[in-house]
Amino acid sequence: MTDAIAPSLAEIASARALLGDTVVHTPSWRWRTPAVVARTPGIELHLKLELFQNTGSFKARAALLFALGLAADDRNRGLTGVSAGNHAIAVAHAARAIGSTAKIVMPKTADPWRVARCREIGGEVVLVDDVHTAFAEVDRIVANEGRLFVHPFEGPTVATGTGTLGLEMLEDVPDVDAIVVPIGGGGLAAGIAAAIKQARPDVRMIGVEPVGADTMHRSFAAGEPRSVDAVRTIADSLGAPHAAPYSFALCRRYLDELVHVDDDMLVDAMRLLYSDAKLAVEPAGAATTAAVLGPLRDGLVGRRVIALVCGANIDPTVFCRLMTTGR
Repeated sequence: MTDAIAPSLAEIASARALLGDTVVHTPSWRWRTPAVVARTPGIELHLKLELFQNTGSFKARAALLFALGLAADDRNRGLTGVSAGNHAIAVAHAARAIGSTAKIVMPKTADPWRVARCREIGGEVVLVDDVHTAFAEVDRIVANEGRLFVHPFEGPTVATGTGTLGLEMLEDVPDVDAIVVPIGGGGLAAGIAAAIKQARPDVRMIGVEPVGADTMHRSFAAGEPRSVDAVRTIADSLGAPHAAPYSFALCRRYLDELVHVDDDMLVDAMRLLYSDAKLAVEPAGAATTAAVLGPLRDGLVGRRVIALVCGANIDPTVFCRLMTTGR
């Protein structure tokens, strides 16, 4: 695990060139309204607005990078994946972009809007009881149908794809001091941190996990990938059931700090993003804001910070319920 080879800056730049206009260089926006300044005194806060990415989340980057690199015969085999939603949508989008098909396994608890969106794009959805069952079902699909598995958070292609976000952050805010990223399975944090630390080793890289799905915290403590028996958070997009060797190794090498946020903190951050920045995000998309408002606030005083808003795919009724009741 410690010998995992990170994608180089040249490889990440080549990936960005290959992706071309199939992905959006999403904007970075300095958030300095009176409301957020009052709650983050002394912090220069920039939001990396990846919710404006094609498919509504960062997942499009790695899924498209995987798909675009396939030979014609492999494209004809079709794609498969496992996801609570954002990766499912991204894989369906990538399959359509290369003229292929996608069969996605999703837990029955997945946001219904995401399930419907995946189907609208052309993905075939298989619903199963939970994320653990989902990985077993994907293995069956690969074995029986010959489809190619697009992993949601593990491997060099994922890290290279998400690393393109790191390059964009440095283009947008070249004098950044700290970058805060959410962690589900760890592929997003691994890629961004690998890119940033190779280009700017002085930048502080901070990962954020929900209390109810803290596989990376457990893995760091154990010194090897660990799992959780169940996902217990409203941030289902960050609900990976386990950490995986490659992304874990890069996270351990390049992340400077990990912090927890709970569901109440996520809802509070969602409300502030909506009321003050007019951004309607999913709970995972509010994780970094929640961390800056909470456990990171005092330690980031005097620093120029980028917080990644990773996605906004959420059923409108669920969003309204969280805004009103917090549950």
